[in-house]
Amino acid sequence: MAASQASIGYGTRFMMESGSSPGNSPPTYVDMAEIKNVTPPNQQTDDVDVTHNQSPNRRREFIAGLIDPGEASFEMNFVPNSTSDLRLQSLLTSGLVTKCRIMFPNNVKWDFLASVKGYEISSATEDAMAATVSLRVSGDVVSSP
Repeated sequence: MAASQASIGYGTRFMMESGSSPGNSPPTYVDMAEIKNVTPPNQQTDDVDVTHNQSPNRRREFIAGLIDPGEASFEMNFVPNSTSDLRLQSLLTSGLVTKCRIMFPNNVKWDFLASVKGYEISSATEDAMAATVSLRVSGDVVSSP
């Protein structure tokens, strides 16, 4: 039996385009600071109902439809007015779609476009201030080594 190649998520990074990448050059990614948990895009295929009046045994029939790239999210320690905070506020306010990258501990990258859908901050009395960021993914999620 082969040894498992599983690993923990420690070291996973979430990066977003800096916003200052020159027009035709590759994007410059900036790490979102103090990330704690990352949930990659939850892609799902739509179901298209193709049931008709002669469907066998009165059973519904389905075919695969379009793929919805879903949402991604991450949790982070909240640091007011930090570079990450200001970037996220700017993207939420503008509604712009930006280039995002998740870098897993084994250096596999997932690149995708997304807009900031939510930026929820909590400031509990006896806990670290935190933020949860949700993103709406647009288009394909590209994996590369």
